[in-house]
Amino acid sequence: MDKNENFFERVYQIARLIPYGRVTSYGAIARHLGSGRSARMVGWAMNASHGLEDVPAHRVVNSKGILTGKHHFEGTNLMQQLLESEGAVIENNQIVNFKELYWEP
Repeated sequence: MDKNENFFERVYQIARLIPYGRVTSYGAIARHLGSGRSARMVGWAMNASHGLEDVPAHRVVNSKGILTGKHHFEGTNLMQQLLESEGAVIENNQIVNFKELYWEP
């Protein structure tokens, strides 16, 4: 396993812990892993996770609650629909109740 694959698996382990109806950010996961400047790498990991049904990539957004990874999901609004089904209120691709739903790993 190369360095990136190991990092990605560590990201997936954290993402699997995000409770239903909660969200976290790329940066929060990176900080939790001791790699605070690797938020973009966490994003790459989330993008690569779409074949893994047990990784809730839709629950990982940017630090302002914006659905920056939305275009990586199948369908027009799949990420938004998944989040809304878990209680997120979204307007203009941003979670309105982000602070309420935010989960710190």
